[in-house]
Amino acid sequence: MRQRIGGWWHGLYSRHQGPVLVASGALVTILLIGAYDLIAPDPQRITDWQFTTAVNKVVDERPRGASVESMAYATIIPSVVRVDGYGDEADDPSTGPTEPKAPTAENPPEGNLQEDFHEEFTAVGTGVVIDEQGTILTNLHVAGAAKRLRVTFADGSESPAMMVGARPESDLAVIRPFNVPDEVHPATLASSASLNPGDAVVAVGFPFGIGPSASAGVVSGLERSLAQEGRAALQNLIQFDAAANPGNSGGPLVNADGEVVGIVTAILNPSGLRTFAGIGFAVPIESAASAAGENPL
Repeated sequence: MRQRIGGWWHGLYSRHQGPVLVASGALVTILLIGAYDLIAPDPQRITDWQFTTAVNKVVDERPRGASVESMAYATIIPSVVRVDGYGDEADDPSTGPTEPKAPTAENPPEGNLQEDFHEEFTAVGTGVVIDEQGTILTNLHVAGAAKRLRVTFADGSESPAMMVGARPESDLAVIRPFNVPDEVHPATLASSASLNPGDAVVAVGFPFGIGPSASAGVVSGLERSLAQEGRAALQNLIQFDAAANPGNSGGPLVNADGEVVGIVTAILNPSGLRTFAGIGFAVPIESAASAAGENPL
């Protein structure tokens, strides 16, 4: 009997070797799966609360990405310069044995408030490099307020500078340093035509000589005008609410991509104090760049 079954199986296997192997493999697989189901532990069941807790833990522990404002600051800062004004050669720190102190931003005696806080209490302004030759855009009321100018680049190097152009109707000046660092980082200029109220902006400069400092805010309005005592009103200004104070003058106003859309030129404080009250103005980069013969587009 055993020989008969063996012969039958051998004959079947010889005639149908392929199908027999496939069927045998399938049978073995089914048996293994069945055995695993018998010995495998029940799957762990988690509640909605446990799932939410685990997700929140992962989110809380992930590294925080850089903010839009910090990325804009990092983009523009290599192009920002400090502009110092001096009355004569003796006041220039590069010509004397010791470095003189800049005028201190102190409050005036009570009842003796000076009208122009910027000119009285600080000799510092800001500028932004716009080309490979080191040409700098700033405000005319910064560059024109002193006999001598000295700029400090982002790498710490310093150079005397001179004003080579001005546009009084826009309070703009173009200055050129005598010595330029080996690596110059011109800012990227972007048309202000794409700006809308509510867009994020960052103002970078040296308020009261402290800096470089960044302040973030939004575009508050466009095509504003600002009256100037004894002079024609400034026209087509960008209004913004990023904090700006004396020393920010001439510095860049940049968009979320770190592109210069304006040059900070004025603040408005109804109290008469030359400190920030939430309203700042910048000259659109189209007007500023054209003063230097540059095309921002």
